[in-house]
Amino acid sequence: MPPPPPPLGRARRRAAQSFDEALDDAELVAARAALAQGRWQQTRSLLVHTGDDWDRRGHRVTVLAGESYCAAWAREWLLAEPESADARVLLALAQVRRALRGKEKPVRAREACHGAAELVPADPTPWLGLLLLECAQGAGGDVVRVFEQVRTRHADHHHAHHLMVGWLAERRVDAGRDPLHEVYDFANWAAEQAPADSPLAVLPVIAHAERYRALAAAGHEPADPAASGHWVGRRARQVMKAAFDWWLEWEREDHPRRLIDLNFLAHAKVCEGRGAEAAALFHRIGDHATPAPWSYPDRDPLTAFRTARATVLGAG
Repeated sequence: MPPPPPPLGRARRRAAQSFDEALDDAELVAARAALAQGRWQQTRSLLVHTGDDWDRRGHRVTVLAGESYCAAWAREWLLAEPESADARVLLALAQVRRALRGKEKPVRAREACHGAAELVPADPTPWLGLLLLECAQGAGGDVVRVFEQVRTRHADHHHAHHLMVGWLAERRVDAGRDPLHEVYDFANWAAEQAPADSPLAVLPVIAHAERYRALAAAGHEPADPAASGHWVGRRARQVMKAAFDWWLEWEREDHPRRLIDLNFLAHAKVCEGRGAEAAALFHRIGDHATPAPWSYPDRDPLTAFRTARATVLGAG
């Protein structure tokens, strides 16, 4: 039995929220609103038109899958169209996100992802679902193996690389600020392997922030990132400059997850004390703040974002 539609006030409450995983994808927002009312046909159309734009497909499926009602409506879709690969992938990702919330057995989510992967062997999205699960619950070997499956299908997969950086950053926390830590090696390697216009050029900045999160959570860095020396060393400044220079030259306004990168880069520039560069990034971000990295290590992300923006722009 599918869930009843949400109350009419839901859309207004969502609009009032500060963070939206959909970012600025208006088509995704519309499809999500329709799916909330059980109208899965708009989601079907969205995914058909997304095609093999794997970063966009991964973004859209992951966002839709995060809704509490998604699994039920994906099953309704499968009842109507049993051969639909898109419905199968969406259901698998919905089961993953339910498992991450403790609402589904991880083994069932894994089985669903493997089943979807067999149905659409070229699609990295079912493997992205497995990577989400393994980074949270799996063993190290499983994480690496699943990441390689994603990368085999889309070498520059944005979300998968972010997940790997977040997972690697938590290893060997007792090593402290070790500039030779594996998360930095991985991020630098990925950035070097990617095409010149790939947003993976910003990955070393992501690695730097994720490592700070892990170190601060363990008490090895101050809880206030701006008070930490993490962003002011020689290596850190080189990383920030290279990423900002890349953004100036290649700004990828078409990438579905670019606003995540911009939030990480703005956060880094604020911590580095580069107000003018941070201001340019805040103008591009607009109202599309993301919880990470403003929440690092244990802060209210909206307050942190607004405070940083007001300081840089001189306005609330």
